[in-house]
Amino acid sequence: MRFPIASLNERDIAEVQQFERKLREQTGEDIILIAYKKEQTYRRGERS
Repeated sequence: MRFPIASLNERDIAEVQQFERKLREQTGEDIILIAYKKEQTYRRGERS
């Protein structure tokens, strides 16, 4: 299984940034969220 970085549109990026700000306010920590997408990889005779 692979996890490349997800391509997000501007609205989705803004939502992630808003959640980062909320987490920063709640925890006092500078938290950065990273979006990955899950890609299936197949090997002969095997599914993951």
